Amino acid sequence: MFYLLHLIMLVLMMSIGFVFAFLAIMERDLLKAVVFSAGQAAAYVIVYYLLMSPDIVLAYAAIGVGIYSAVMIIAIKKTERYEKV
Repeated sequence: MFYLLHLIMLVLMMSIGFVFAFLAIMERDLLKAVVFSAGQAAAYVIVYYLLMSPDIVLAYAAIGVGIYSAVMIIAIKKTERYEKV
């Protein structure tokens, strides 16, 4: 029963990560795209945790959610927020 719950959580987090990645690609507001990208990274952090790889969890959480999002927000502040068509 535990393995079935583990598998369901793994599939759910992978699906949420895929949806957030798709939304980040399709979004015209770059700040929202960064938020969706951070959500995708957070979902994949949970996936890596479920796969029992703590070293990847720590690195991906720090880089994927923290540093990447901060750098992108700074870059957006220095340029335009909305993507031109």
